Amino acid sequence: MSEQQETFIAHLVELRDRLIRALLAIVIVFVCLMPWAGAIYDILAKPMMDTLPAGTNMIATGVVTPFFVPVKVTMMVAFVFALPWVLYQAWAFIAPGLYAHEKRLALPLVLGSTLLFLLGMAFCYFFVFGTVFKFIAEFAPKSIVPAPDIEQYLSFVMSMFIAFGITFEVPVAVILMVKAGIVDVAKLREARPYVIVGAFVIAAIITPPDVVSQFMLAVPMCLLYELGIVLAGMLSKPSPQQEAAGEAAQQLAAPGVAEGEGERR
Repeated sequence: MSEQQETFIAHLVELRDRLIRALLAIVIVFVCLMPWAGAIYDILAKPMMDTLPAGTNMIATGVVTPFFVPVKVTMMVAFVFALPWVLYQAWAFIAPGLYAHEKRLALPLVLGSTLLFLLGMAFCYFFVFGTVFKFIAEFAPKSIVPAPDIEQYLSFVMSMFIAFGITFEVPVAVILMVKAGIVDVAKLREARPYVIVGAFVIAAIITPPDVVSQFMLAVPMCLLYELGIVLAGMLSKPSPQQEAAGEAAQQLAAPGVAEGEGERR
């Protein structure tokens, strides 16, 4: 019992050290980026600023909002920059407890899910924001002058980033369900119509009330679901070595089966 307690305490100490290293990396990157906090927020606000009328700026209704909002954005960017080191710390903590075949599957899934999440954020920033903000600006009455609040804009941007980042994780979720035996590839193909309907329902709930943003979330979700089916089918196929081993086992078992049938006769 004492050995188990010592092992548990050792794991807790290692987990604490890994978390401290990850937090230190984020803090160091954050401190280095703080002098450019205003410029970082300007980059985040560029899709909105490009659609506002000439001479119009965003507003800040709070007293300390002009300071804290750029700080929050800079902290988010610091986390993204420090993400490789954070993932390395997480991998170094869990890798010793994994089998060899689990390591071969876990590492690509961790890296792939991270890359897909960042791709979802990039897709949202470079393609979705410009289209959605332009649509809203053209639809707005000419009698009003839009002046978005920077805090509300940050909240909207963060929710969209999370929505598209999670959406781009669909292939990873499909692969995990197949590898865990929850569902097979054939069932996933049969569920395609329900997934398409569900994708548009989710997009209607998450995105702003406009058709453009709903399509720009639902269509990638459906395409990524198809990609997940393809990848899951490739990963679920047995390797040539496994097929050869299976055929050899069948050949070895065949004489025994024949003898058993002859004895029964």
